[in-house]
Amino acid sequence: MKYIIDTDPGYDDAMAIMLAVKAGLDVIALTTVCGNSTINNITNNANHVLKLLDKSNIPIFSGASKPMKNELTEAVVHGENGFGGVNVNETLELSNNAVEKILFLIEENEEISLIALGPLTNIANAILKNPKTMSKLKELIIMGGAVKVPGNQSKVAEFNIFTDPEAAKIVFDSDIKKTLIPLDVCNKIQLKIEDFDQIKGELKEFLKLIASSYIHFLEKDEGVKSAIMYDPVAVYYCINPDSCKSEDLNLFVETKDSLNRGMTNIK
Repeated sequence: MKYIIDTDPGYDDAMAIMLAVKAGLDVIALTTVCGNSTINNITNNANHVLKLLDKSNIPIFSGASKPMKNELTEAVVHGENGFGGVNVNETLELSNNAVEKILFLIEENEEISLIALGPLTNIANAILKNPKTMSKLKELIIMGGAVKVPGNQSKVAEFNIFTDPEAAKIVFDSDIKKTLIPLDVCNKIQLKIEDFDQIKGELKEFLKLIASSYIHFLEKDEGVKSAIMYDPVAVYYCINPDSCKSEDLNLFVETKDSLNRGMTNIK
């Protein structure tokens, strides 16, 4: 199975990409989408992560610089540049062709899935451009939503869905086989800063640095001393799906009601 990872790094995106590569998933491309920070910062962060992994051969294609209807509201918790201000010393030229490359790679590869770790803007635009090609995806794994638990961006909405609910609605309403990794499960997987000392190898210090910025923000703002492992949970599912329990649900995304905007609910 080949994988495209659509991402907006973010400490947890960085961990998810590293987990995917280290676990041996056949990642053939990263596509970037605005979310945790601007598309420039996000794309530079993705490039930095691949360099740390010695995987600069994996291409990066930049995508949406704003949601379909809203202006981008960056995730404050991820700090300056999405990595808590940690200097990545990267300036990657934006290709602005993520949608075209997603469609091309699906057509070129018989067994291919897509892991969506950020807002669903790129995925929705690809569906609008060529729904037939997008339906050929083996599986679309989405980190997003809060089904039976409160949201983390509003009382009812998770950040990725809240950032672009119009895009999420297009994706949820499509006939693509989808697996949602919502806050319902992610909230249960948390690491404290000392847990990062158990990581071995050259990636340890970088991961600890970007995670500590996130955890320190949460500790100051909410009194929380651990980081939820959002995106790595989605990658773990791809690595070991048989260890995960799932439930078939018919979900919809609220796009109109201002109080419930971005809510993922059962029809």
